[in-house]
Amino acid sequence: MADAGAESEERYPWWQVMCLTGLDYFSTLGYQPGIALLAAGWLSPLATLALVLFTLFGALPLYRRVAEESPHGEGSLGILARLIPGWRGKVLVLVVLGFMATDYTLTITLSAADAAVHLLQNPLVPPRFQGHQVALTLFLIAVLGFIFYLGFREAIGVAVAVTTSYLALNAVVLLAALARVDQGELSGYLRTLSQQYPEPAPLLLAVVLAFPQLALGLSGFETGVAVMPLVRGLPDDDPERPRGRIRNTQRLLTAAASLMGFFLLASSLATTLLIPPGLWTSEEVSGRAISYLAHRYLGEGVGSLYDLASILILWFAGASAMAGLLTLVPRYLPRFGMAPEWARRRRPLVLFFTAVAFAVTLAFRARVEAQAAAYATGVLVVMASAALALYLLERRARSGRARYFGGLGLVFAYVLAANVLERPDGVRIAAFFIATTLLASFVSRGLRALELRVERFLPDEEAERLIARLREGEAPVRLVAHRPEPPSLGAYMEKERRIRRLAHLPPGDPVYFVEVYVPDPSEFSAEARVWGVDHPQYKVFRILGSSAPNALAAFLLYLRDRTGKRPHIYFEWPEESPWHAALDFLLFGEGDVPALTREILRRAEPDPERRPLVHVGG
Repeated sequence: MADAGAESEERYPWWQVMCLTGLDYFSTLGYQPGIALLAAGWLSPLATLALVLFTLFGALPLYRRVAEESPHGEGSLGILARLIPGWRGKVLVLVVLGFMATDYTLTITLSAADAAVHLLQNPLVPPRFQGHQVALTLFLIAVLGFIFYLGFREAIGVAVAVTTSYLALNAVVLLAALARVDQGELSGYLRTLSQQYPEPAPLLLAVVLAFPQLALGLSGFETGVAVMPLVRGLPDDDPERPRGRIRNTQRLLTAAASLMGFFLLASSLATTLLIPPGLWTSEEVSGRAISYLAHRYLGEGVGSLYDLASILILWFAGASAMAGLLTLVPRYLPRFGMAPEWARRRRPLVLFFTAVAFAVTLAFRARVEAQAAAYATGVLVVMASAALALYLLERRARSGRARYFGGLGLVFAYVLAANVLERPDGVRIAAFFIATTLLASFVSRGLRALELRVERFLPDEEAERLIARLREGEAPVRLVAHRPEPPSLGAYMEKERRIRRLAHLPPGDPVYFVEVYVPDPSEFSAEARVWGVDHPQYKVFRILGSSAPNALAAFLLYLRDRTGKRPHIYFEWPEESPWHAALDFLLFGEGDVPALTREILRRAEPDPERRPLVHVGG
């Protein structure tokens, strides 16, 4: 999966990129029909039909709209982060990230487990390998991690070959299987349904209740928008709003949903009508229902070829998920200050996520069905967050579509709740990922609190003139920290009088006030804008930053480099307690500003002779 922010990536036709997303989306055909048999039984075709209709008229319109709002691959998470600023937005993003981590991690472990099932259940595999599914699954995950550690770059050509061959084999197997369905089998199926559900209302209710357990068939849409930077648009596309890329991505999503709808319906019909009910829970069918049909109706040769194609696409689905994790974490957590800087590097992350995948595999003993609930939970929360993001977006725009997306959100909420009540293991593992994400994020932010944070300063023309005056003057650079408040000549004059008295400043040395405005203290690193105020009685630098101590320390170093002089900054001691000041700093970017500014400078500039000087009095 490409980094969504990498605009220099080579672009490809939408249908080729669809094959890349198909590694995640279409690979669920390997285990979805077997899970549908277990979850819905004789209702599998009808519940699958409900899933397909909801995909085409719910999930597809939802993500076509997400594609419009995130043409650079940010996805629904980027929309949420943009719509909900401050700590509320950061915490919500972290929670959704926890579920997305669940989704991607379970893609790796569940796909590897199902690949192992396809391999071990193949008749050509020697019997001595049976019973070693956990070991084989761990081996596949380890190989995946090793390749990424060395430097794996996804090849569109490989994705196209794997996905198209897999879909072609599915089409051959399912059409051959459905051709074996005779009138008697179809009549027997309908008779069984009518006996179990003589009235339409109970039948419809049973389908509605079974539908949530088939939610795995909704996976892959978020991946579809995450790979948007790879989609070729039009030559004259606006880089900020590439309409050609957006349209082609929408074609990608529509084609993928339509193809998946066909295969889901065909597979549910074929497996329900042709696999004896006594085998629905057997290892022979579990996780490989279509493979069972391939071996039964097309022989061991075609069946083994289908197994090979299934193993490849399931393994590459894990590769796609690993790439998603390696893209997702560096995009958000370090920028929020909620991951160490090493989280921007690929190799440490590969080792970490491989270890997590090992732990999940061992916890579930590599059982496909046991992991399905956790996987579905992650998928559903991510899609529900997408519905929430678009509801908020359309409501802000006062659009009538807000009700539509709000309604979709309620449907996702129902499916999620039903899934969790039926199989609570999913929310348990998702809760572990969320708790780990939140705990690690806030601990990391606390440990990184004394970094400079500011990536660069953007001074306006007046600020540039003030900096030039400091550089050309003979007096030292003297700044007075001033709490932002409505401009008042009296306040500035009184503050200057107190500082000159406390610090014994020479009367002829000019002083410049510096103020930091913190509109969103939850931000961690950003560009800082600087406005200059050249009043006849006072001169002020006004900085828009995410934290007062960090912005002041960074600005002092910036002035030192711009003027060639060692700046001095003057403070008055605050009145609040140390504990209150520490909490104020972590949450609101203020606190004990003098001591924190000095400590940040000490860490950023190890040479005391070049370090700006901090003076505190009062």
